[in-house]
Amino acid sequence: MKQMVKQDQEVIKQHNKHLVLDVIRKHRPISRAEISKATKMSATSIGRIVNELTSEGLVKETALTSTGVGRKAIKLDIEPGGRYSIGVDIQKKRILLGVMDFSEKIVFTEQVAHTAIEAAPEATIALIAQTVQQCLDARGIPRSKVTGIGVGTPGVIDYARGIVLLSATLGWKNISLAAMLLQATGFRTVIDNDLKVKILGEYLFGSAKGSDKTVLINVGTGIGASLIINGEIFRGGSNSAGELGHTTLDPNGNLCECGKRGCLQTYIEESALLSEARRIKPITDIAQLFEAARAQEMWALEIMHRTSLYIGITINNIVCLYNPDTVIISGDLVENYGEILQLLQEHCKTVIWEPFRESLKVIASELEGQAIVMGAGVLALQLEIQH
Repeated sequence: MKQMVKQDQEVIKQHNKHLVLDVIRKHRPISRAEISKATKMSATSIGRIVNELTSEGLVKETALTSTGVGRKAIKLDIEPGGRYSIGVDIQKKRILLGVMDFSEKIVFTEQVAHTAIEAAPEATIALIAQTVQQCLDARGIPRSKVTGIGVGTPGVIDYARGIVLLSATLGWKNISLAAMLLQATGFRTVIDNDLKVKILGEYLFGSAKGSDKTVLINVGTGIGASLIINGEIFRGGSNSAGELGHTTLDPNGNLCECGKRGCLQTYIEESALLSEARRIKPITDIAQLFEAARAQEMWALEIMHRTSLYIGITINNIVCLYNPDTVIISGDLVENYGEILQLLQEHCKTVIWEPFRESLKVIASELEGQAIVMGAGVLALQLEIQH
């Protein structure tokens, strides 16, 4: 019985400690009195916990502030170098890693080439493990200060168990990615679908800050979406909400790899645009299509106008279902051909249902290529709070 009581006390003690740390991280700088009020814990308990966090290098005292009465209060802040996390963005042709400090700032990034379909998952994991160590060595960060690794990867993800159930982009099926990375690196790992991680990054640091309901649409070598509703990522029954690529645009339309006709991805993803362009001109890559459009070649302009129209129709369908206040357009198409956003906004004036037009913002991703790394880094930093 005594052992059980002791264990219960330790659980409560750790819970309170993590609660205080979380309050400091979210509301910094903050005084001890403000922490006491927010947590409903006694000043004595707050003082003891803050001393522990300070001795562990997680919290520091910062500027004095005055409320106008009595002596000035000492504010508390987190120590940026107290802990670090690793954010990883796995894509078909490259892997991007970022080191995030405890203030949620990316302090170092490294990109490596990656050919997922040609490589076994074990080879990808070995490459990540090697690059993680190189990143830590480059910044002189001891492994003891790393909370863990966060990963955003395309596909259907069982985030609770850390398993990639299916990723057509990577050619993976039932890969225990979190467990394999833990074994390869020694760091706890949390994984999620790349677009859900991406919208988390935009919500915390980028275009979606301050938004109650946000949709992110990603257009590139694939088509996908993610949603944040009232501060929570909308996942659906199997964490698969947002698979826009296989929504039907025309039941008698183009044949899709999935066996259906008229899937959205057969009209607006990169391979579809290239296929259409090559009927007119023997181009070799998507950049040449963008160059032709910028050179005012009519065939290329028509492809881009039609693409933006299809995206606009897709936005209207999403808006009618979820009534978001913000739609973020991201991915290779927007990042490499920014003119598409202006075309899209013009189409939205006519294809978006009138009651939603005035309240809806359609904007480009603010973080672009770093959004997934930043979102993944935050997921990994949370391991320190939850530990």
